[in-house]
Amino acid sequence: MIHKKIALLIATTLCVTVCLNGCGKKEEPAPLPEPEVVVEPEPEPEEEVVEEPEPTTAYPVIEERTVVNGKVQSYLTGQWTSTEQADRRPIAVMIPNNRPAMPQYGLSRAGIIYEAPVEGRITRLMAVFEDFDDLERIGPVRSSRDYFVYVAMGYEAIYCNWGLAKPYVEELINRPNYYNVSAAVSGIHNPADEAFGRVKRPGYAQEFTGYLKIDGLFKAVDRLGYDWNYDAAYVPPFLFAADNVRADYAENEDARIIYPGGKTGNNSGGYGAYNPYFEYHEDDQLYYRYQDGGKQIDELNNEQLAVSNVIFQYCHGEVRDDHDYLAFGVHGEGDAIVFTNGKAIPGKWMRYDGDFTPAKYYDEDGEEIIFNQGKTWVCNIWQEYGECVQYGADDTSLITPDVPSVKSASQAKE
Repeated sequence: MIHKKIALLIATTLCVTVCLNGCGKKEEPAPLPEPEVVVEPEPEPEEEVVEEPEPTTAYPVIEERTVVNGKVQSYLTGQWTSTEQADRRPIAVMIPNNRPAMPQYGLSRAGIIYEAPVEGRITRLMAVFEDFDDLERIGPVRSSRDYFVYVAMGYEAIYCNWGLAKPYVEELINRPNYYNVSAAVSGIHNPADEAFGRVKRPGYAQEFTGYLKIDGLFKAVDRLGYDWNYDAAYVPPFLFAADNVRADYAENEDARIIYPGGKTGNNSGGYGAYNPYFEYHEDDQLYYRYQDGGKQIDELNNEQLAVSNVIFQYCHGEVRDDHDYLAFGVHGEGDAIVFTNGKAIPGKWMRYDGDFTPAKYYDEDGEEIIFNQGKTWVCNIWQEYGECVQYGADDTSLITPDVPSVKSASQAKE
């Protein structure tokens, strides 16, 4: 019995041994080779492309005009005006500016006043109106000069004058595409006497008693078949600051008093006879007009003339004949100074696109100058006498602007 147990134990041991050998640990496979690491060079950083910003003006401006409650922003002033007035051609009225004619009537209603020398070295005014429907009259009215006609054409204005058209205006003013309402005088081919009349002015010479009558003006325009609508290609004369925006030009020189002919009244260039000047008032941000030793007053309301902007536009001038008739170059380009917000903005004027486009004004960087909303007075400065111009912060700090074309013109005179 013991022998059987020993034999079973041996057999069991052998069986366990065989099983252990059959179920033993398997041989592990050889490890795979590590993959070769290729180090890629870091890419060069791309140069950052900085997009140039779209050019913008220094101040927000009026761009597309929109009608709001029957009003739209005026081409002449930038201010909200009835569409009836702002969408039609203005009128440009010739008005004398010498002492025997004073005071003028209705000038304060003009959106633009253009002033230039005439014979005798005095100035004459051309007042450009869109707000005149309720007036009885404007004036007194005087005769034309061709440089005034060309300026009026740039505004697409209906040109109103009373006086001799010969020798230098007749051909121009009677062109079929030019709208004029003129009294019946020599050289006017289609007179409009219904638009003019005399006003009693005791003590005044007859030449200063003729006025434009507004009722007659409308009748004349209808009879002559003129179109009140602006041409589709009309170009506004000024770029105006947007509503509630002030173009302050804070970095520019102060110009709170402005003399187109100098403080001493040098009459050579046409601005000295009555020593005109403008004075800037901070409280209402307007330039007030003075001449002949006092305020220049509108007889309509007995108020002093005042504007938001003043322009000195330097133009080459010549004496045409022994009657002292003048000629000025109002096409092409020249120097200019725009005064607004009590500051002076020197630059250029340019007019290259024909008679029916206005002069445009650019600063020294070539950007169009932004005008503050309101009326504008344009002084045609006789370039050859431009050294008479003065302006400054006050009367004790007046300067003569450094205008290159004035220097060359002065040299040419010598």
